[in-house]
Amino acid sequence: MSLKKLWTAVRGATNEGIEAIADTQAIRILDQEMREAKKELQECDQSLTRIMAKRKLAEGKVSSLKEDIETYTNHAIAASETDEALAIECADRVSELEATLEIEQGILDSFLSSEKSLKSNIAKAKTNVRMMEQQIEQIKATESVQQAQVAVSTRHVGANSKVKTALSSLDRIKEKQRQRSAELEAAEELAAEETGNSLDAKLKAAGIKSGAKKSGNDKLAQLLAAKKG
Repeated sequence: MSLKKLWTAVRGATNEGIEAIADTQAIRILDQEMREAKKELQECDQSLTRIMAKRKLAEGKVSSLKEDIETYTNHAIAASETDEALAIECADRVSELEATLEIEQGILDSFLSSEKSLKSNIAKAKTNVRMMEQQIEQIKATESVQQAQVAVSTRHVGANSKVKTALSSLDRIKEKQRQRSAELEAAEELAAEETGNSLDAKLKAAGIKSGAKKSGNDKLAQLLAAKKG
């Protein structure tokens, strides 16, 4: 391999390694951001709770002021028939209460607006967090599955290589066994030649049977010849 190709291969492997590390870090960063987002949402919920509590107090003040205004208005109307000075004093009180009501109503409206806006923003943020969590879990699951597939594929390739090696070994063993069988047959032939069995085998192959049993006709001729003699 040329130096240029070697450098290209090393650089490619390095880039893949860097990307793998970056991907792992990206998932960790997202996990950390999710934890921080959840913590912030908890703080938002606490803030919302405080605003809702203040809104309830403001509603109580506004309701109480409205009741007082109605009460002193009735007093002013009733006193106007008997005591004008008292009626005017009650009317002044109504004016003061209405001015205070205007302020408290503004505070209440501000709390209501903040509460509504905060509820909407928190709901959207929680939805986004849930969606992001689902995507992160999906990414993690996909990554785990793909890593398992890579491991299985790698083992499969290694197993195929081992199988091929084993088959080659079996072929060599079979060849050795065939060689050994041929050697044993050759040894048996040599032993047969030394004991004379080889000659009998050659006669048998030629159709000549040594010491073969005579036929009935030959035997009868032999017996008649012996009787005549």
